[in-house]
Amino acid sequence: MRRSTHHVAVVLFLVAVGGCGRESTPTSPSNLRSFLEGVWTGTLTIEREGEPTTSGATAWTFEVMPGTNLQSFNVRIQSQHTFLPITSTVLSQITPGNTPPARISTQGTYTSPRGCTASLLSVGTADARTIEADFSGVDCPSLQHPTFTGRVQLTKTGA
Repeated sequence: MRRSTHHVAVVLFLVAVGGCGRESTPTSPSNLRSFLEGVWTGTLTIEREGEPTTSGATAWTFEVMPGTNLQSFNVRIQSQHTFLPITSTVLSQITPGNTPPARISTQGTYTSPRGCTASLLSVGTADARTIEADFSGVDCPSLQHPTFTGRVQLTKTGA
């Protein structure tokens, strides 16, 4: 009898100590949301060498990437700009933390309407309701001037 009591005590001790130093596992999904999540709409302005500066409507939809402390996002860009009529999913990151104001960097590739895979980069500031950033990229090398620069100004839509 004494031996089985000893075994039970050892097992209970090991179970109790086994959980020390570990965070508990959540029993339900986290309700934490980023201020960036959702749809942002605004204007994309593009400048190209030898061409007039042009602007067009754009919408960016931010979706948090799991396990990134609400700092990395998949972003669906839909542009109605005449030079850049695209829909593409790219990546964004915010620093130094996950609350506004934050530095935002967006980069990725898109299928150009001119038949190549092109790249874009945008860096700026994200506030609770607005994003203002530069916007640049390299389109198809078949263009006489494939590089472009510009700005994107976005406002959060909805809640």
